[in-house]
Amino acid sequence: MLPDSTVEDWLREDLGHHDVTNEVPGETTGRLVAKEPGVVAGLDAACAVFEYLDVRAERAAEAGDRVETGGTVLRVAGPAREVLRGERVAVNLAGHASGVATKTRRAVEAAREVDDAVAIAATRKTTPGLRGVEKRAVVAGGGDTHRLDLSHMVMVKDNHVAEMGLEGAVDHFRELASFATKIEVEIENPGDAPRAADAGADIVLLDNMSPDETAEAVAKLRDRDDDTLAEASGGITVADVPDYAATGVDVISMGSLTHSADTLDYSFRTG
Repeated sequence: MLPDSTVEDWLREDLGHHDVTNEVPGETTGRLVAKEPGVVAGLDAACAVFEYLDVRAERAAEAGDRVETGGTVLRVAGPAREVLRGERVAVNLAGHASGVATKTRRAVEAAREVDDAVAIAATRKTTPGLRGVEKRAVVAGGGDTHRLDLSHMVMVKDNHVAEMGLEGAVDHFRELASFATKIEVEIENPGDAPRAADAGADIVLLDNMSPDETAEAVAKLRDRDDDTLAEASGGITVADVPDYAATGVDVISMGSLTHSADTLDYSFRTG
């Protein structure tokens, strides 16, 4: 659930100190309408904005639904002043989230053409203050949230290895982490994949490798005959997904799902 303080911050940013533009009398209704096809997300946030303003909001679609051009996804009713005050914030949130969901769905569908099992995951490359909205949008598109925050998993990255060595870093964090916390180790050379697994990695992140290098690293992990997961990441685009899905990885993580998704174009219409 979104706290009122978050919604207040969103509205304060848009309304400023003296909003004259929306001083409109009477009651009205409104509709959030798609101007292009896509995957719906962000309606929980949009509804929270209107409900904070005592405007009745009713979803006409659910997260993950496909919407076509002209389709209505949200209906509202209430004082015209409050409907108009909430309009832009709600449209921005739903448009951004639906853009994330739409891009995620394209990536998932591209992966499914090759492998039904490989997961498409987001990263922590989210917009400050909007991580919850963006991560929910990834789920609406059929993707996996990956870590919601730093507490969900330990990731041993290049800087950790530079400071403590690969094995030293894994040992260090294994002592600090709960038995229930997984440890992921980032590598950039296929030959280091079994080394990371031997050190105790639950997941090996194959970072910035070509599909051929990724396939080589996966093969080296599979030769060990254990259940260490392989994750590919690093500048992977939707167009690249089939090539990486064919390598045998378990997970393809993509920062672009959240930081570079186009906004789905919505229009808000009153009356």
